[in-house]
Amino acid sequence: MAIIYYDKDADPSLVKGKKVAIIGYGSQGHAHALNLHDSGIEVVVGLREGSKSWPKAQAHGLRVDTVSGAAAWADTIMILAPDTEQPAIYDDYIAPHLTKDKTLMFAHGFNVRFGTIVPPPNVDVSMVAPKAPGHRLRELYVEGFATPGLLAVHQDPSGQAKANAISYAFALGITRAGLLETTFSEETETDLFGEQAILCGGVSELVKAGFETLVEAGYQPEVAYFECMHELKLIVDLFYQGGLNYMRYSVSDTAEHGDYVSGDRIITEETKYEMSQILKEIQDGTYANNWIAENKAGRPWFNEERRRQQEHMLEQVGANLREMMPFIDPVTVKPGE
Repeated sequence: MAIIYYDKDADPSLVKGKKVAIIGYGSQGHAHALNLHDSGIEVVVGLREGSKSWPKAQAHGLRVDTVSGAAAWADTIMILAPDTEQPAIYDDYIAPHLTKDKTLMFAHGFNVRFGTIVPPPNVDVSMVAPKAPGHRLRELYVEGFATPGLLAVHQDPSGQAKANAISYAFALGITRAGLLETTFSEETETDLFGEQAILCGGVSELVKAGFETLVEAGYQPEVAYFECMHELKLIVDLFYQGGLNYMRYSVSDTAEHGDYVSGDRIITEETKYEMSQILKEIQDGTYANNWIAENKAGRPWFNEERRRQQEHMLEQVGANLREMMPFIDPVTVKPGE
């Protein structure tokens, strides 16, 4: 049975006695730093010299130092740089300052799980992983609410790694919603699988396939966009509130009937088999090794695929339609960005 920690399980004084370095100031980094700062925690943001985020963090009222300087100063170091950049940052600027009794923290287990970062045995290694993008973590904290998160402990020489991580999560606001205990391996493998099979890869291909089917059958691209992309948010919001049952309760009987008669024609046993193969490639390290190699080669396939996907008709039609709907606060990513 899942173990979930809430505010009542946290000792807020633990993190208040720590000096916390937040390495990186992107989506997660800015949210962690600001939430901790607003919770009364002593925080320094660690960035590369010349980073564009340096003045941004200072403008938000935060102290900023180099990664090396922040790591030397702190007794708790949370690494929130992109997965592919973390090993080099760790080796060059953090590892030299990992002395006994310090804590190394992550918000995703990728590099520990696949061995690209191997911390020394005399430091605590833990993870607090919010289950939301950083901007949403920050928004909910400011509003007095929260996003749930995951907790894992990889090394615990102090005997206090879990208690300290729960306290850190309390300062982020996560224990308001619930902090579920897991492991580095489980978090990493399920996170990668969810991204690839459902949240990003699966949904993206499903939306594109539906759009292309309607357009190729002679329907207007704009109508196809509304049916296959725009209305998806309405359905996902129902999932979020009350699961599949609430979605089916909320839509028409015709839509519910269509769910039952057509869903398993789209997601077939063959699809589930491919999902199992994706999971195996994550578990045995094939995916991680391929992605690491792609980065070392300068991302040639990744960059070309990004450009190709950005030029899909669905994206062009959608950008034009969203310009006519300012109430959704439209954002356009230009090819190459």
